[in-house]
Amino acid sequence: MDLGINGKAAFVAASTGGLGLAIARALAAEGARVAITGRRRERAERIAAELPGAVAVGGDLGTRAGAAEAVDRAEEALGQPIDIAVLNGPGPKPGAAAALGVDEIASAFDLLVRPHHALVSRVLPGMRERRWGRVLAVGSSGVAAPLPNLAVSNTGRAALAGYLKTLAAEVALDAVTVNLLLPGRIATDRVAELDAAAAKRRGTTLDAVQLESRRTIPARRYGTPEEFGAAAAFLCSAPASYITGVALRCDGGLIRSL
Repeated sequence: MDLGINGKAAFVAASTGGLGLAIARALAAEGARVAITGRRRERAERIAAELPGAVAVGGDLGTRAGAAEAVDRAEEALGQPIDIAVLNGPGPKPGAAAALGVDEIASAFDLLVRPHHALVSRVLPGMRERRWGRVLAVGSSGVAAPLPNLAVSNTGRAALAGYLKTLAAEVALDAVTVNLLLPGRIATDRVAELDAAAAKRRGTTLDAVQLESRRTIPARRYGTPEEFGAAAAFLCSAPASYITGVALRCDGGLIRSL
């Protein structure tokens, strides 16, 4: 299938590792020109050098000014406006809902809503004017079914999902799609950290936690970053132009609801 994104400009937030890197690689393989972003500038430059047409962009996407500046630098380096914006970032620390304080609730918004809103606000006007755009957020299966001991993540990601679902309906007439891609247990460093934390909390081994986790997945395995990246590339494609306002799960059947 021709995804129709050859030559499109993509800004992938937090793309120096994990799911962000997997998405960047998948988009580049389809001919998109990708801005690799992250605080690790040297790593971003190494990754960009490996991908055709890619550029490295540094900066702190955690602030409104930082997000706007990063997009400005990306568009200057690519020589064209951003057509595809992938919202991604680090997840909050684990924690129980009963133990949340005011600061933790505020951090859910600050980490998982505010930075993504800033990025969308910067790229959306141009997408609407050109009548072509893709906004894709990397979420969590916790959006569909809140995950134990990830109260801050569950809270912030649900708020982001509500904002993006509302936005999707508002910009559909301008041929801009807005979707979420929800990973289940994908074999990334982040998931390994969560598994290690669970092993420590339960007083057991990492292998035991991972075995238990795989048993809850109908596919009986963790997904690969490449599988997740492929799903993301499709949602950012031209053939996916009639898919918007959707939270698609890439989870091997982990979440049992439709």
